[in-house]
Amino acid sequence: MAKGKRGTKRGARAPIGSAPEGAYRLAPDWVIVGLAVAGIVVTAYLTAVAWMSETPAFCAEGSGCDLIQQSQWSSLLGLPIALWGLFLYALVGVVAYRMPSKLKRWRRLWFLAFVGVAISIYLTAVGWFVLEAFCAWCLLSLTIISVILIAVFLRRPASAPGVGWGSWLARSAATGLVVALALHLYSSDLLSRPESPRLAALAVHLDEVGARYYGASWCPSCRDQARLFGVASERLPYVECSPGGRGTPMAQVCVAAGIATYPTWIIRGRRFEEVLPPRELARLSGFDWDGHDR
Repeated sequence: MAKGKRGTKRGARAPIGSAPEGAYRLAPDWVIVGLAVAGIVVTAYLTAVAWMSETPAFCAEGSGCDLIQQSQWSSLLGLPIALWGLFLYALVGVVAYRMPSKLKRWRRLWFLAFVGVAISIYLTAVGWFVLEAFCAWCLLSLTIISVILIAVFLRRPASAPGVGWGSWLARSAATGLVVALALHLYSSDLLSRPESPRLAALAVHLDEVGARYYGASWCPSCRDQARLFGVASERLPYVECSPGGRGTPMAQVCVAAGIATYPTWIIRGRRFEEVLPPRELARLSGFDWDGHDR
């Protein structure tokens, strides 16, 4: 009898009305998943274009889109910024598809989408105020991540956000601000090293021998040239050819010098229409590169 009872206990059925394990798994949010896939497609294309050094479709060479794609804000830690966006959209898609808890899924989707919107708005503002350009592909990505954030808000569970809305929004805004500020500090070289004595001496020497460096504030290649000098770039014999901004008439001094592209160096009567490394500038101008401290 004891064995029979034990056998009955092992083989006993689940109580009537109970659900099998996994029956209450939260269904994927296909709306968010679909939007995330759209974002992945856009950012994957832009990543491929960046790696191949090509111009995106519908963006002519020298257009606003092309300027943004070549700017220092187009990469982060050596990787295209579009690739980081692809990672973000992929995370959104995974969370919307697999997260089992409704409230937890909503909170994570909100966080990811909010940070994505903050970064996209920051990059759009940089294009507008710094580069004086817009990128249709970047605006498309901004639209997608914004729609995701709106969809997440409208599809929130009754218990969301789980804390007071004031506290939740304040924390979200602070997180987005910190991320955008960190990106700005990195991309703007505001955390650059102290001035190099050798680069400073080279810049002064270039001015003393009559060399001139012609460029424009919105020119990505000119920014690359300045970054090679770091803080010492302020000492370069620089001539601004576009004082009114992109799309405005060229400064008369640049017209008189026959400037056709940026950057252009004129050193001892020779013209160089390219970014020149400091060592090469030293050679061309007769500067004793090895005789100066770094």
